[in-house]
Amino acid sequence: MRVVVTGASGNVGTSLLDSLGTDEGVHEIVGVVRRIPTKRFPKTVWRSADVSQTDLAPVFAGADVVVHLAWLIQPSHDERVTRRVNVDGSARVFAAAASAGVPALVYASSIGAYAPGPPGTAVGETWPTTGIPSSFYSRQKAEVERILDRFEAEHPSVRVARLRPALTFKRTAASEIRRLFLGPFVPNRLVKPERLPILPLPAGVRTQAVHSLDVGEAYRLAIRKPVRGAFNIAADPVLDEQEFGRVFGARIAPVPLGVVRRLLGATWRMRLQPTSAGWLDMAMRLPIMDVSRARDELGWVARFAASDALRELVGGLRDSAGLATPPLDPATGGPLRWRELSTGVGGASFAGSARN
Repeated sequence: MRVVVTGASGNVGTSLLDSLGTDEGVHEIVGVVRRIPTKRFPKTVWRSADVSQTDLAPVFAGADVVVHLAWLIQPSHDERVTRRVNVDGSARVFAAAASAGVPALVYASSIGAYAPGPPGTAVGETWPTTGIPSSFYSRQKAEVERILDRFEAEHPSVRVARLRPALTFKRTAASEIRRLFLGPFVPNRLVKPERLPILPLPAGVRTQAVHSLDVGEAYRLAIRKPVRGAFNIAADPVLDEQEFGRVFGARIAPVPLGVVRRLLGATWRMRLQPTSAGWLDMAMRLPIMDVSRARDELGWVARFAASDALRELVGGLRDSAGLATPPLDPATGGPLRWRELSTGVGGASFAGSARN
């Protein structure tokens, strides 16, 4: 089997390459990236391409499966750029896969595609994917879901699977996550649990997470099994105030949501940090996902608890952990994070700065 993966050098992409590298049924992996990493993976050849402008059909020719992971988080201040890659680029990937005669397509959707969820009830894959309007990430994920719906209707012979993972963490993604969501002014030493005896959090926070290696394995299973449709991917336990307190060994100080939102919005507009208030809206309003379909049809079971994935991320943030790919490399932001500062916090499309 020959597998082509867009966005292969990011958080989930590198985990998928690890998983596919041990699969005896996969003989070649093509990692499609904007900049070629120095890091090597078994069976993997790198191919430089930009999903927003490269002719992708020749890249996909001869593939048994195309996995589309590429997605921009930054520049968070210019939605035209993110939309060109995330929405228009995804449409180009799907069209090129059909043009190249690829028989199967696996797409990285997200929990972020879902509409606000009912309190206290876990939702399955039929829950509406209309997104959270104030979040550009959520709007764009929802829009690509509609594009993929149309693609499936127009190309019924192509097997299409879409995965909707929760927050995805691993140690070697820490430098990317710090750059994309915390920015250059947060010192790594601040995230040491012993330095946070009191942890302020938005009141009522409740979210899901999953280890990146588990997500990579979920994609491998979707590649190898003749499945179609959507699959929720998340691990237990749900991360609420009590669970965050246990992970950080801290006493939680709930902060009114409106206060957090105003602070986040103001610091984003001042370019003190790269995360707009829409991310908070999404985190607080999204549903809790039921993952039974992934268990029953994919045979997927999380090997890491959500709390352990968060602990691993925190340790990676503390140690400036990363990997030798442009998205994950601690050096991507430049010495003393100068590149993040010189291009404007949240204003740069760093090479490979994708969620996946």
